Amino acid sequence: MDFRTIIPVTPSAYALQYAHQLTMIGSCFTESIGERLQNAKFKVDVNPFGILYNPISIANSLDKLIDKQLFTEKELFHSNDQYHSFSHHSCFSASTPTACLKSINERLKQSAKNLQEADFLFITFGTAWVYELKETGQIVSNCHKIPDSKFIRRRLTVEEIVSVYTKLIQQINKSTNQQIIFTVSPIRHWKDGAHENNVSKSVLLLAIEELKQQFGSISYFPAYELVLDDLRDYRFYAEDMFHPNAVAIDYIWEKFGACYFSTETQRTASEIEKLKRALAHRPFNKAGEEYKQFCQQTLNKIKQLELVYPDINFEDEKKKLKEINEK
Repeated sequence: MDFRTIIPVTPSAYALQYAHQLTMIGSCFTESIGERLQNAKFKVDVNPFGILYNPISIANSLDKLIDKQLFTEKELFHSNDQYHSFSHHSCFSASTPTACLKSINERLKQSAKNLQEADFLFITFGTAWVYELKETGQIVSNCHKIPDSKFIRRRLTVEEIVSVYTKLIQQINKSTNQQIIFTVSPIRHWKDGAHENNVSKSVLLLAIEELKQQFGSISYFPAYELVLDDLRDYRFYAEDMFHPNAVAIDYIWEKFGACYFSTETQRTASEIEKLKRALAHRPFNKAGEEYKQFCQQTLNKIKQLELVYPDINFEDEKKKLKEINEK
């Protein structure tokens, strides 16, 4: 007897390889899978504007990257002793406008290049609820603790999202041959209320479904369904009862690999996982000869992997092991 609803994930027609460049943008769920990809040594650019939740802010950020449009000081504002951008997460905020702009624009220039070269673009929607700045009508990516009275809170419609992304996808398709994959974050936005959160997620899912029908080249990865319908148990949630825990992320990562990794990519990722475990090894005696030999063997393993997979960068790992051997 089966006591759970298993969501089938079929292999994608587009296999992800280590030679590919990836861009991932969207909610904090993007960060979870993006971090796994980075740890597995994929070439992936994760959230160049910081965590973004609503589809319009995500689209605006992609427009900026496509146009390579740098930010100026007039697009910043000062609050709580920090300079902020309404287009960015607070991780880009700084005590001076110069520092804030430097952080924003350096990342933008590099990420614009990455997006232009990307083979895969993953977009994760978090919520259909948005905050519009009353003064300008701008839909902000982050309120930066500005009082709610300064904003109009409303829910996007399916039609709004489809309209914006129809233009965006057409623009992307003109210059690149990227595979665009949408996901919806399984993280519940409880501050919106239970019913409002469900309606919000429904709007996102319906918008993606319309885009899939309009553009045969885009696809959908069921991260939302894997958590809400397949796992469907609070033992797969963190202590806040809203975010998937490590076990749930492991499960989704496994399904992600089954969907997008070729057999060779899965084998490579497994080799790198073994290497990572070796590097995380904590010896009883770091100064001992046995540990130095272990490090040398690990370094030799990296060199072997480099010969087989020249697209993978192991410089940080080699530097760490060489420093240990030289002590």
